[in-house]
Amino acid sequence: MSEFQYYEFVAVDQPLTVKQQGELRALSTRARISSSSFVNDYQWGDLKGDPRVWMEKYFDAFLYLANWGTHRIALRVPRAVLAPEVAARYCVGYSTSSYATRTHVILDLSTADEDGVEDWGDPEGWLAAIVPARAELAAGDLRLLYLVWLLGVQERELGDDEPEPAVPAGLAELSGPQQAFAEFLRLDHDLLTAAAEASAPLVVKAPSDAALKHWVKA
Repeated sequence: MSEFQYYEFVAVDQPLTVKQQGELRALSTRARISSSSFVNDYQWGDLKGDPRVWMEKYFDAFLYLANWGTHRIALRVPRAVLAPEVAARYCVGYSTSSYATRTHVILDLSTADEDGVEDWGDPEGWLAAIVPARAELAAGDLRLLYLVWLLGVQERELGDDEPEPAVPAGLAELSGPQQAFAEFLRLDHDLLTAAAEASAPLVVKAPSDAALKHWVKA
């Protein structure tokens, strides 16, 4: 059986410059590169670059699939809207890590299925479905981070004395992007249902003018 690996990177907040696109092209002659994305798959060989470095330098979201069962996704959010210590409160396992650069906080998440090959259909659809969850997180919706913490529970990477973070409202009413995120990382439905029982209903209220001004300034 030949191996298959799929890499997709997306720039959301700021397009890639011509110089940056050239830097990426020097590492791959076959990839589809634009001012907002890098997409390539490999059946022989591998990416000639470090996704972690690329996330720090170029991109806001990254998705990886391998036919031996690995799923990985990374999201980059400005520190102005997500403090590193808040991310670290939820990213506490080997499969759920977070780290900070001077300007951003990056979530790096992965799961592995050792049972065999998967049939994904078109892998390009996954990241497009998940990326809007990044904007929800940047707007203060912590449900995505709680899903990350649940993944650590599911992977049995948390100690018995590890404190549970506050349960956000609305776990029973996940948005479409949050549902895609949970599905891609294979979050157990029963585990999520149990967590949702302790979650208050989601109450959406319009922000005040003062809050909007503060958000725009940030």
